[in-house]
Order: sequence, then structure tokens, then C-alpha cells
Amino acid sequence: MRHLTILILSILSIQLSDAQINEIGIFVGGSNFIGDVGATDYIAPNQLAIGGIYKWNRSKRHSYRATLIFSELEGIDINSDDPRRIQRGYEFSSKITELSVGMEFTFFDFNLHSGKKLGTPYLYSGITLAYHDNHYFENGIQTPENTSSWAYGIPMALGFKTNFLENFILGVEIGARYAFSDELDGSVPDGNQRQQFRIGNINNNDWYVFSGLTLTYTFGENPCYCVD
Repeated sequence: MRHLTILILSILSIQLSDAQINEIGIFVGGSNFIGDVGATDYIAPNQLAIGGIYKWNRSKRHSYRATLIFSELEGIDINSDDPRRIQRGYEFSSKITELSVGMEFTFFDFNLHSGKKLGTPYLYSGITLAYHDNHYFENGIQTPENTSSWAYGIPMALGFKTNFLENFILGVEIGARYAFSDELDGSVPDGNQRQQFRIGNINNNDWYVFSGLTLTYTFGENPCYCVD
């Protein structure tokens, strides 16, 4: 009975220590907007995006993850391939702060305790919450509403990461965000009093994309596979 208890405690110790592998670091890249104003290119960063990232590596194949990213979304009609947008000539810029939480899945085992050089593609998804200022267009000019809103969304990211140095992991990532909102570019003003200023297709919500690099430092206890 005593040996069985020691074995169970040892197994729990292995699982807990293995679960204590953390990553913390930075995201640096760019953002671009896809909506009713500006170009419709899917990947065309035109503004700086920077933030922090944290991961809890639950296993060799998946991690729980949270990011906080600051950027500015910009849309300029004359940069579009659509002649109607070029003729319209609208443009906007709006600061955005995004909190995202979700799960990251690797294509291959990514065991940080192996001591080997590793690399794997990965997918990330979850939920986002974006804080942005509201505005609308009056006579073609971006006009602030002096209010702000929160927009929920779904992130869909594809990346590749590798442990290029001891305890450091470098990644490259492209992540599109589908927002449950059409207010990010001001095409649908917040508040009923300005609904006459609606523009574009009100049936399509906004998208934005973050593209860039992640650099994280990993720390935590190594698993112990011995029984005292």
C-alpha cells in the first residue's frame, strides 16, 4: 500500500511539474484592416502592432494562451483596387487594444524538455475582445463620436515556432480576426442618431489582421521521472 501511494504521488508530481512550463514574451509586427473603407488585401500590414504574450504549455501538442496587443487600424480608399472606393476617397485611422485568449495546437510534438532543436507549425483560435474609438463619416471626413466600444471576435492564426536558443522560442505568425461588429471603420456609427451616415455593406462585419514575430522565454520545473 505504501509503495502504491508513493507511485501515485510520483505520477501526480510528474504531471504537475510538466504543467508548470510557462512562456512569456512579446509580439511585434503590423496590422491591416479589411472592411468597408480602404484596401481589401488580406495580408498587407500598414501600422505597427506590439504587445505581450503568455502561454501555459499543457502538453507537447497544445497550450493555453493569452495576448494583449496594441495597434492602430488604418483604411485608405485610394489604396484599394476597387475603382468606386478610389473615387470615394475615404480614409480613417483608429487605435485598438485587443485581448485574446484561447488555445494553440501544434502540428508536431513540441517537448521543451527534450533538449533538442524543435520546430513546428501551429494553429491558434479562441476569442478576442477589442477596445476601439467610435467615429463616422460626414461629408467624407472622419468625425469622432467621443465614445468607445468593445467588439468581440474570433482569432484564426497560423504560425511556425522554434526553440532557436536555450529557453527562448521564436515564432512567426499571421492571424486574422473576424469581429462581431461593423463599427471599427465607422461605416456603421454607434448610436441611432447618426444612422444616416451609414456607408458600405451593412451585412458584412469587419476583419483585421496581425502579422509578426513572437519571442518568448520559457520557464518552469522540468519533469522528474524518478521514484524515491
